[in-house]
Amino acid sequence: MECAATRARSRQGAPGAAPAALPSGARAVRARRGIHTRERPELTLITDIASRAADTDAPLIDPLIERWSPRAFDPEAVVPEAQLKTMLEAARWAPSAANTQPWRFIVARRGEAAFDAIHETMRDFNRVWADRASVLIANVARTVGDDGTPMPWGLYDLGQAVAHLTIQAQHDGLHTHQMGGFDADAIAAAFGLGEGMRVVSVTAVGMLGPIDELDERFLARESAPRTRLPLAEIVIRPEG
Repeated sequence: MECAATRARSRQGAPGAAPAALPSGARAVRARRGIHTRERPELTLITDIASRAADTDAPLIDPLIERWSPRAFDPEAVVPEAQLKTMLEAARWAPSAANTQPWRFIVARRGEAAFDAIHETMRDFNRVWADRASVLIANVARTVGDDGTPMPWGLYDLGQAVAHLTIQAQHDGLHTHQMGGFDADAIAAAFGLGEGMRVVSVTAVGMLGPIDELDERFLARESAPRTRLPLAEIVIRPEG
């Protein structure tokens, strides 16, 4: 059976061959919308997102197969405002308990004071590369309602919204990297978040950049095979 990785390799074509037809996923969207990044040396840039395609055991949509979490972002790339709005709109339409919509997003572009404020709260292993992203988004969950009632599903609902944002970004030719290594209290203080508002994660958004400019401690991770536990280990199906 042909796996996703094999399909991905076949898309790239042989050296010197005519360019293959664009697939229906992220690269096709980039072509239709005229989104391009400048050329890089062949061996220093992961130029084709299909080269990181997941070897799935069932057919999935392209953004799910091609999504991965790079650190080597292009420090000069700018995410168009329309794309940023589309990502956030995807998050807005995520499901939530009783339609409470407990998610909030602090959105900051590279070069803005808010970007620096978020970046400065990060642990070293994130700080050394995250400043190359085009956008940093602090993902916040409401955990208490206006009347003081706990919102126990707020974290879960925020996770769904961030997943929507992530897949929409991938569909539109962008890349994201989720982070948990940061000082949540520092972000809350920097942006005046009140009680019942919890900073859960930070998402870096951008376009792929030169891997040779990445901190050497991350080089192996950037090109390592993507793996997941088999379904047999994560799915519980009681008999009877």
